[in-house]
Amino acid sequence: MLSHDTPRAPATAGPLQKAITTKLSEAFTPAHLEVINETHLHSAPIGAEGLFKIVVVSAGFEGMELIDRHRTVHRVLAQELGGALHGITIHARTFEEWRRMGGVAAETRRCRGDAEAQGS
Repeated sequence: MLSHDTPRAPATAGPLQKAITTKLSEAFTPAHLEVINETHLHSAPIGAEGLFKIVVVSAGFEGMELIDRHRTVHRVLAQELGGALHGITIHARTFEEWRRMGGVAAETRRCRGDAEAQGS
């Protein structure tokens, strides 16, 4: 049995995760792309889709302010955000920013409400 402190992401990508990945790949031709289903970190069952962390590294972000990068990602995913996609955490980086970060995005902490609901 899994500990409540070690939730696991689904082993395979669901249809929403695949759609997000395809749209971002087509829009940004990224050097690096991660679409991570984090729904399970927020009091949802394993396999549910709705909350994602997106890490996208693209030359297209050069010269763009961070808010404009986020707006661009939101525009690309407008249809999904109007439907089953409830929330996204966006890490939109240039090549240089990604290099300075060591090629790693910050880890997402578990939802406080989930920990309280589980008695942790």
